[in-house]
Amino acid sequence: MENNRIAIGLDIGTTKIVAMIGRENEYGKIEVLGIGKAKSLGVKRGVVNNITQTIQSIQQAVEEAENVSGLKIDTVTVGIAGHHIRSIHHSDYITRQDAEEVIDEKDIENLINQVHKLVMLPGEEIIHVLPQEFKVDSQADVSEPIGMYGGRLEANFHVVVGQVSQIKNIGRCVTNSGLGLSAITLEPLASAEAVLSHEEKEAGVALIDIGGGTTDLAIFKDGIIRHTAVIPFGGNVITEDIKEGFSIIEKQAELLKVKFGSAWPGENKDNEIVSIPGLRGREPKEITLKSLSQVIHARITEIIEQVYLEIKNYGHDTQNGKLIAGIVLTGGGAQVKHLKQLVEYITGMDTRIGYPNEHLAGGSDESLSSPVFATAVGLLMEGLEKMPKQQPVAPEEPVFEKIEEKKEEIIAEHQEEPEIVEEPKAVKQPKKKVNKKSWLDKFTSGLKDFLNEAE
Repeated sequence: MENNRIAIGLDIGTTKIVAMIGRENEYGKIEVLGIGKAKSLGVKRGVVNNITQTIQSIQQAVEEAENVSGLKIDTVTVGIAGHHIRSIHHSDYITRQDAEEVIDEKDIENLINQVHKLVMLPGEEIIHVLPQEFKVDSQADVSEPIGMYGGRLEANFHVVVGQVSQIKNIGRCVTNSGLGLSAITLEPLASAEAVLSHEEKEAGVALIDIGGGTTDLAIFKDGIIRHTAVIPFGGNVITEDIKEGFSIIEKQAELLKVKFGSAWPGENKDNEIVSIPGLRGREPKEITLKSLSQVIHARITEIIEQVYLEIKNYGHDTQNGKLIAGIVLTGGGAQVKHLKQLVEYITGMDTRIGYPNEHLAGGSDESLSSPVFATAVGLLMEGLEKMPKQQPVAPEEPVFEKIEEKKEEIIAEHQEEPEIVEEPKAVKQPKKKVNKKSWLDKFTSGLKDFLNEAE
């Protein structure tokens, strides 16, 4: 292959586990080489509650992706979510030893490492430290301090924190599946990479990723992550409500939600009825689509209101915090009919459905453009981004260096060889020089004799 920079995104969700193998083509688009899916049996609301079942599901998804792509998977980039995730804002600074030297990446790394040493609550661990605005000496609102002079480097940070035990459980599931763990990324951040444009992040946007077990929120403003939250409700809660409300099995409830469900009850007429087959020869059940939509509407409204509360807590009502680009919906739950209209009605914000097709190479399978795969595509992009950028170029640089070194060695060898060859000549030359010297001695002595005689 021309491009050896291949990454793997592993989305460990509540309803499904997706392994996606891909690479970046020459146009900077993601070329998906293989994808594997498996039903997630050991995860509830984004948290692993059965290690063995989760390992089996991961292995099944990975094996399918390997068979499709013909590649062997070694390491993966994994997404993390769950109600244990929380975010905090923190300010920190470092005093530089030499203010006469420009600020470089090492200074920013030192500042970030200092934030990583923050004391968290017992059992918590820092997952991400994301710099926002920098301040150099008295100059505030610096977006890029590298190359500037200054003695004091300060920054505001968005710090994402999670439970150590849950992070270790995910790590254990991955390693016990025979895989290496290259990175753990917060799922809403991965989804944001897949479906949001730079313009939306600049203008201000709230990404709502409605998954099976959780609804993830990521808010961007001025191109910077401002707020993240994980709400422990998702599509599975809607399915559970349908199951309990109409006394049917879970499989039938999920099928009803996907095929006939709507978030807007007013769209359905009272005489629209769907028939559900009865169990073991029992009479079929008849359910009106209006009553089905009312159940879905009630639960989705509850989820969106919780998300909107987080958006207001961020400061959307303030002038500086206004999200001009509105809301982008993604994830499997975003496929519910008329969800866009309901979200616009509740929040009063412009809304669109986010598809990851913008970053996919032309000719990709149409199914990959579904919001269901937004997180997996984002994790794949994250994996490619964290790989050394110079990897395709890297082999060339050492080769050129080695060629230069070899060239110098060859030149040196050829320079030494004439000296070795001419050594005998160099031995003979003194004889010639001695002859010339003796002739000069004769001339000098002759001159001395002539002068003596003249006296």
